[in-house]
Amino acid sequence: MRYIIFDLETQNIFQEVGSSDPTALDISVVTAYDSYTDIYTTVTIDELSVLWPIFEHADALVGYNSNHFDIPILNKYYPGDLTTIKSIDLLEEIKKSLGRRLRLDSVAKATVGAKKSADGLQAVRWWREGKIAEIKKYCEQDVKVTKKVFDYAMANGHVKFKDGSRKRDIPLDTSTWGIKEESAMTHSLLF
Repeated sequence: MRYIIFDLETQNIFQEVGSSDPTALDISVVTAYDSYTDIYTTVTIDELSVLWPIFEHADALVGYNSNHFDIPILNKYYPGDLTTIKSIDLLEEIKKSLGRRLRLDSVAKATVGAKKSADGLQAVRWWREGKIAEIKKYCEQDVKVTKKVFDYAMANGHVKFKDGSRKRDIPLDTSTWGIKEESAMTHSLLF
């Protein structure tokens, strides 16, 4: 299966746009990891078209809070419909099992000893300061962390989190993650 593991950063925050709808936000940077090519591609909003062929070859999109946040925002820019591609949202799977949401940073630290290098608010500040290289580096690091957590979950059927001073497993049903689904996607681009 060809997985595209991805994350995006935004130029603004919900309070500024007066809405909790992710599509009210604007993208600054997106990183996509292609499991087929083993390549990370990081682009700014002006280069998004570079990503569309990568996404259109995906058997599954993998992210963290991606169904609620990243995919709706990306769909605002994409000429087709990314929701027709199989989606594996790690946060959704964790919430389904644990009954609550956890931050990627806490799951990654407990599961694979990895951590994020910044946060989304810092990425918005960097955008305003014109520090595009820092946002790209941060976004790519988030995708690398998400990939490590995804790979661990696929191999072990669980992830971990710290509950007080001890680590606990969060069982995840990964049985369908590797099953290729027929997509109803209409490829919108010539490539």
